[in-house]
Amino acid sequence: MQSPTLSATTTLAEGLRLPTNGLDYAILAIYFVVVLGIGFAARRSVKTSLDFFLSGRSLPAWVTGLAFVAANLGATEILGMAATGAQYGVAVVHWYWIGAIPAMVFLGLVMMPFYYRSKVRSVPEFLLQRFDKSAHLLSSILFAFAAILIAGVNLYALSIVVEALLGWPQWVAIVVAGAFVLAYITIGGLSSAIYNEVLQFFVILAALIPICIIGLKRVGGWGGMSDSLKAQHGDNFMSAWGGTGIGDANPLGANWLTIILGLGFVLSFGYWTTNFAEVQRALSAKNLSAAQRTPLIAAFPKIFIVFLVMIPGMVAAVLVPKIGGAGSDLTYNDAIPYLMQELLPNGVLGIAVTGLLAAFMAGMAANVSSFNTVFTYDIWAKYVKTDKPDGYYLKFGRAITAIGVVLSIGTAFIASSFSNIMGYLQTLFSFFNVPMFVVFIIGMFWKRASMKSGVWGLLAGTSAAMINYFYIYKQGVIDIPTDQGANFVSAIVGFVAGAVVMVVVTLFTAPKPEAELAGLVYGTTAPGLEEPPAEGDDAWYRRPALLGWGAIVVAALCYLPYSL
Repeated sequence: MQSPTLSATTTLAEGLRLPTNGLDYAILAIYFVVVLGIGFAARRSVKTSLDFFLSGRSLPAWVTGLAFVAANLGATEILGMAATGAQYGVAVVHWYWIGAIPAMVFLGLVMMPFYYRSKVRSVPEFLLQRFDKSAHLLSSILFAFAAILIAGVNLYALSIVVEALLGWPQWVAIVVAGAFVLAYITIGGLSSAIYNEVLQFFVILAALIPICIIGLKRVGGWGGMSDSLKAQHGDNFMSAWGGTGIGDANPLGANWLTIILGLGFVLSFGYWTTNFAEVQRALSAKNLSAAQRTPLIAAFPKIFIVFLVMIPGMVAAVLVPKIGGAGSDLTYNDAIPYLMQELLPNGVLGIAVTGLLAAFMAGMAANVSSFNTVFTYDIWAKYVKTDKPDGYYLKFGRAITAIGVVLSIGTAFIASSFSNIMGYLQTLFSFFNVPMFVVFIIGMFWKRASMKSGVWGLLAGTSAAMINYFYIYKQGVIDIPTDQGANFVSAIVGFVAGAVVMVVVTLFTAPKPEAELAGLVYGTTAPGLEEPPAEGDDAWYRRPALLGWGAIVVAALCYLPYSL
C-alpha cells in the first residue's frame, strides 16, 4: 500500500514545476529579510543565558500560544496531512481532534503548573528533580538525539519539495534554509525563533486559505466535493469513524481502539506534554497563568487548521480521480503542489511558496532551539563544564546552535532511508516521547515511584517500542497492515512496558524522600512556589480551565458532522 505521507525515497512529480516569476521571488526575498530583521531586533534583549534559551520568561500568552501551534505546523505536516486527506478523506481529523486537542488541554491544565513552578529550564530537568541524575542524563541524551533527527527531517523534506517546485538543487535548499535558521536563532535566541514563528503562522495561513477557497470553488463547493468523493470511494470516505470497527478492514490499518489508545492517548500525550520543542514555548511565558494559557490558546487554531490541510488533499482527489494510483503520474504527496500549480496566480503563488518554506523553517527552528537548550543546560552545564559564569553558557549556547544545524544537515539524509517522512516522525515519537511520557505521568501522580524507576522506565519503554517496530512488525512476527498502525501499536507497547517496569523497580528500590517531592507530585506544593495571579488574570477569557474545556467542547462539536 502506498503511503499517504511525504515520500522520502522519491521526489514529487517532475511535472509540478511552478511558473514562478520575479514577483514571486520578490515576495520570498522580502520574507527572508524580515526574518533576519526580527533576529537582529531580538538580539537587544539577549543579555543572559535565560534570555537566550527561554526569552527571560517574559513573553505574553498570545505570542507563546501562536508560536506553540506554529512550531508544530511544519511543512511535513502540511504536505503529509494533505496527502492523508487525499487518500483517507476526513479520517485525517483524528490527528487533530483526538491526536492533539485533549493532550494540549492536559498540558495546560495539569502539567504546566509542575513545569513552571519548579523553575525548570527544560523538560529533562524536571526528571532530575523528580527522580535522579541517571534518569535526567538518559532523557537529555534521548531528547537531544531525537531533536536533531526531526530537524533533519524538515530540512530533507524542504529540499525535495523545493527541487520539484522551483528547480533548486537539493543541497542549495538545505544550505539556504539551514543558514537562515542558524542566523536568526544564533543572533536573537529563542525570542527570535518565537517571534518568527508568529510571523510564519500567518504566512502559512495566507498560503493555505487561497488554495482551499479556490479549490472548493473549482469542485462545486463542499457538497460537490463530497458527492464526487462518495461516488469514487464510498460513504466512509466522508465519515471519520466509518470502517474502524474491530475486525473491519480500512486503509488506515487501525480500528477505533488503536486510534483512541495509540494515537489519542499514548502518541498524542507523549508528544504534546513532554516534547520540549513545544513545552519550551510555554516555559518562556511571563507568568504561570500565561504559561498555562499557551497550549490552550494554541488549541483553538489547531481545531480548525485541520480543514486547511485536509481540504486541499480532498480537492486534489476530485480533480485527479486516480491520484496515488497506477493510472496517475501524481502521488498523494503531490496534492498541495498540484493545486498551487493549477489554481494560484503569480503573486499569490509567491505567498504560497513562502508559506511552505516558512513551515519548514518553523519546524526546524523549534527543534534546533530546544536542542541547544537541553544540550547546554542538561548535558554540558550539568556533567561537563559545571559552575561556569553565565556568560560562558550564553556563548556556548550560540556555538552549539551552529553545531546543531550542521548535524541536522547530516541527519537529513537519514530520512531518505525511510519509506515516508510522516511515518518516520511517528516512529521517532513512539521511540522517544512515549517512554518519557509514561515516566512523567507516573512520577507526577504516584509519590511512591522510586528514584531508580525513572531511568529503568525510560530504557524499558524505548527498548520495547523499538523491538515491536523493528522485530515484531518488520520481521512479520505479527501482521500489522501499515506503518501507521505499527506506530500506534509500538506506542502502546512502549507505554505499557515502561509503566510495568517502573512499578516493579519501585517495589525493590527506595522512594525519593517525601520532603523532596513537594511541588513535583500532584497534590503537593513546595513552600514559596505558590504564585498569585498577575493583575488582570482574573478575566474569564484568561482562565485556563475555561479555555481548556472550551477547546474540548468546540473540537467535539466539530466531530459531530463527520461521525455518522
